Amino acid sequence: MTETTVSPKFQVVIPKEVRSQIPVRPGQQVSVVAKNGVIYVIPAVPLKSLKGTLPKLPSAGFRDKKDRL
Repeated sequence: MTETTVSPKFQVVIPKEVRSQIPVRPGQQVSVVAKNGVIYVIPAVPLKSLKGTLPKLPSAGFRDKKDRL
């Protein structure tokens, strides 16, 4: 486990050992979530990078917008 210090402006530096293990780069957006006393920093993934990751789903059987109540 690697430790870091919170600055007077509540800024935190991600240690090099941790940065090398996750795909994060300077200027990238991250989500910060607090749950049960633990802070999670989650790198945001651009939607464009997810293109093609899911198999093509069949569109048959879905209601069209005009069929909705």
